[in-house]
Amino acid sequence: MPTPSRDHNRLLPVDPGVQAIAHALYSSVAEAPIISPHGHVPAQWLHEDQSFTDPANLFITHDHYVTRLLHANGVPLEALGLGAQQADPREVWDTLAAHWHKFAGTASAYWISESLARVFGVEEELTPETAHSIYDTVAAALPTAALRPRALFENFRIEVLATTDDPLDALDAHSALASDASFAGRVIPTFRPDAYLDPEAQGFSERVEQLLATAGEGKATFRTYLDALRARRAYFIERGAVSADHGVYEPYTCELDAHTAEELFQGALAGNLDADSAREFRGHMLWQMAAMSVEDGLVMTIHPGVRRNHHTSTYETFGPDTGHDIPVRVEFTENLRPLLQSFGAAEGFHLVLFTIDESTYSRELAPLAGFYPSVFVGAPWWFIDAPDAMARFRSAVTESAGFYRTSGFIDDTRAYLSIPARHDVARRADAGYLGRLVAEGRVSIATAERIMTDTVDAIPREVFKL
Repeated sequence: MPTPSRDHNRLLPVDPGVQAIAHALYSSVAEAPIISPHGHVPAQWLHEDQSFTDPANLFITHDHYVTRLLHANGVPLEALGLGAQQADPREVWDTLAAHWHKFAGTASAYWISESLARVFGVEEELTPETAHSIYDTVAAALPTAALRPRALFENFRIEVLATTDDPLDALDAHSALASDASFAGRVIPTFRPDAYLDPEAQGFSERVEQLLATAGEGKATFRTYLDALRARRAYFIERGAVSADHGVYEPYTCELDAHTAEELFQGALAGNLDADSAREFRGHMLWQMAAMSVEDGLVMTIHPGVRRNHHTSTYETFGPDTGHDIPVRVEFTENLRPLLQSFGAAEGFHLVLFTIDESTYSRELAPLAGFYPSVFVGAPWWFIDAPDAMARFRSAVTESAGFYRTSGFIDDTRAYLSIPARHDVARRADAGYLGRLVAEGRVSIATAERIMTDTVDAIPREVFKL
């Protein structure tokens, strides 16, 4: 008997009439190819096509959704193999099993259960009693050809997979994959320039020096700095990039005159900008990035509203992306007005706005996307990429912006095995929402069928120019 998590109607509405409609809508796209225009799986994995090492490394150590909640429940991060400390993978797995009941109701529990069932055929629930047998099943499968990254890429029906890359990355793995006749997938880079735009980022001056040197620029002026960024964007575009991603603290934008921009740039290189001046420089650079997207066509995505590395000692010991990035309130309407005044109606400009602040959905994001041709509302992201949050998203956004001013689903993950599970959750959530609209007589079944198909195909293709 399948476990409840594998019920074919899982996550769909419980009302029988609505569920039947939702089930039919979901079934129409259940096996559709996956388009993943923003994620963090390294291209190197697919280029080298090496087997994953062990179950703990695959499911736990590099998944900050998992490590953060274990840490919150008293597990030291070093016991999970983070940082310089080595940890026995079976012991790490046993730790997760011992705390598994504390993950009930979380997206992480659902994704892991789905991955275990889909990829490894493991239907039984993880407990201290089943931990060893499940670990052995996964460990025995990992060295097989079917579990190598390229085979999984095909098995998962991934059509497009975007990575996230430093502007100075040579993108050798992307070039190798593009020229490899044995690999039919499409893996594209994404330009992520945050550390080169923020004067308060660690190593900003050194990064800018490297940027200028790579682009063949000499004297460090604001003009040569912008030219170097343009050159690297062009380099990414030549290798398949379709978007530039910006993980800013706030989406503040401003347009500065040339003299002020030069002064702030020189102050940034010298490391003597105060907080207000640094904010002005960041705001102007976000405006400049929009200007460049108008020029070169890269889709601009903005992921604001996160206090990165909230716990300093954890960051110093274990580094970034270890579970202590915490959301903050975000304001879009006034912060983005200078950018949108300049480029909001520019032909061909696409701006995808993400948020972790749900209060902005109906107040700001949906109205912005409901007027500006350039603006699309990004899918629920990170702490809100779960079934209930997805339903809240659709309810808050749809009445003002509809379905076609949203981005399509974004998995935003480095947990490779969870990609199909995450996309499946989104498809079920959208089917449930559309099923309710049909049952309430608000949308015809023919329109719902078209929207359902478009959410997984035409919408992300159009938004990300794929």
